[in-house]
Amino acid sequence: MKLFNTMTRTKEEFIPLEEGKVKMYVCGPTVYNLIHIGNARPMIVFDTVRRYFQYKGYDVNFVSNFTDVDDKIIKRAIEEGVSADEISKRYIEECRKDMDGMNILPATKNPLATEEICGMVGMIQQLIDKGYAYEKNGTVYFRTRQFKEYGKLSHKNLDDLRSGNRTLLVSGEDEKEDPLDFVLWKPKKEGEPAWESPWSDGRPGWHIECSVMSKKYLGEQIDIHAGGEDLVFPHHENEIAQSEAANGKTFAKYWMHNAFLNIDNHKMSKSLGNFRTVREISEQYDLQVLRFFMLSAHYRSPLNFSADLMEASKNGLERIVNAAENLKYLGENAKTSAMSEEEKAALARTDEYVKAFEKAMDDDFNTADAIASVFDLVKYCNTTAGEESSAEFAGALLAVLEKLCDVLGLIVVKEAQMLDGDIEALIEERQAARKAKDFARADAIRDELAAKGIILEDTREGVKWKRA
Repeated sequence: MKLFNTMTRTKEEFIPLEEGKVKMYVCGPTVYNLIHIGNARPMIVFDTVRRYFQYKGYDVNFVSNFTDVDDKIIKRAIEEGVSADEISKRYIEECRKDMDGMNILPATKNPLATEEICGMVGMIQQLIDKGYAYEKNGTVYFRTRQFKEYGKLSHKNLDDLRSGNRTLLVSGEDEKEDPLDFVLWKPKKEGEPAWESPWSDGRPGWHIECSVMSKKYLGEQIDIHAGGEDLVFPHHENEIAQSEAANGKTFAKYWMHNAFLNIDNHKMSKSLGNFRTVREISEQYDLQVLRFFMLSAHYRSPLNFSADLMEASKNGLERIVNAAENLKYLGENAKTSAMSEEEKAALARTDEYVKAFEKAMDDDFNTADAIASVFDLVKYCNTTAGEESSAEFAGALLAVLEKLCDVLGLIVVKEAQMLDGDIEALIEERQAARKAKDFARADAIRDELAAKGIILEDTREGVKWKRA
């Protein structure tokens, strides 16, 4: 398996630090608003990377943070007249809803910056003690030139740098020893949340947060650090400087970055009026369509979002879903159960589609080619399975299709949701069975409902139910 390492700018064979295990950190969103489709791309891309590692048998420790203290969060809180904590908690919850809609697997850990302040204070003090950082009137700065390898990820020459794409607005900018030094800790302003530190009551800089959270939950060295390409400089460059200066070890072995997402061939921005949230997209399309769209191009290729391309993605996904539903129908209505010898031979031929899929994914997670191999499999299933197929054959074809689609996070067979009326009818039947002392039937109904995610509670007021 090869992946493109931003650090070396080459495809490299993936060799984990520890055999059979992958330690992966992905920078998560700053939670001051609903997530936009630009946020969605790294979520979907690196969830798919994780899924493929798991498909290959790796034990993946997947950590992705929420930045829940930031200038944007504070600004939003002041505008609404509420606490920054209220803003961040609200939008973490909303973010989780969108992630669930996009079928993003829950992370091993979603650390919050505000819960890791002690660790940040500790690492900052470590950097001061080692001569990599200094304090001026309550603000702590990192000595960028002290870290001799600064710029190795972004391949920028230190002397040519002026400022990064994102700056932390702090008091006392003129107190820096060097214009390129960046903030590790800054004193509070009126009305801002703050925490105690040896230097001032204040809050951490943006970059130190990920260095500390990654170290705590994955260790001093990790296999993969990932995020959008806009994070290469200065965020990831600064993370490397902080982590390697503090720990004296290579921070991450591989760096992965997804390319930008444009809207109708323009950069997404509020000023252009083309800012699209995932929630807005969900009102027009099932978010599975958005996921399919995001995976239809290689993650390192710029991707253009448009209504036409979303419609094409919707149609493409429907082809796969229809094939899966047809196989399910054939399996449930088959005249025979066991596979014939001819069917066994036909099933064996699906290996070539699986191999094509794996070849694509092994080549730097080429989801576009992987989807092409899924379409080839769909065509094969549609032309090979029919009314005369056995239940076993139809089921086996469906299992192959589902397995590959699951790597892509695509749900192609949806469990039928029970309607409220159907649930109430079964509860009434259960009550009647209990009155008739047919406890076996009553228990069977309870078990049936439980299997479909319906929990029954026998109360004094009667039977109540809720979805699990």
